[in-house]
Amino acid sequence: MISQAIILVNGHVLMVRQYVARGEIVWNFPDGQIDPGESPQQACMREVFEETGYTVQPDQILFSNERKYTFLATIVNGHLVVDHSLEENADILEAAWIPLTRRELFDTYTAPLLDLALHTRTSK
Repeated sequence: MISQAIILVNGHVLMVRQYVARGEIVWNFPDGQIDPGESPQQACMREVFEETGYTVQPDQILFSNERKYTFLATIVNGHLVVDHSLEENADILEAAWIPLTRRELFDTYTAPLLDLALHTRTSK
């Protein structure tokens, strides 16, 4: 199981550019495997911190299925940095705040979740 976070701030979304299992380099939401004994929320917080340097609070479950949990999350503190000394980050090339207007960077996996996040956030 995977846990991931969508973090929206000032017209940008936090993403990592990484190699994925399907053999491509893509922009993806910070995510990773849920470790044994870890809740999806704990995994979300750990993965975002490992991949981006931010401590986050998962605010709401946005989507879940048999493979993945997706949370809307808020930054609590930290600053943008990828710790390349972590073996878990070997597939990550960079982390960045991507403008929501850069729709060409969102693929068939990320675009629908981003749209759901934007719709959920504006309908509150």
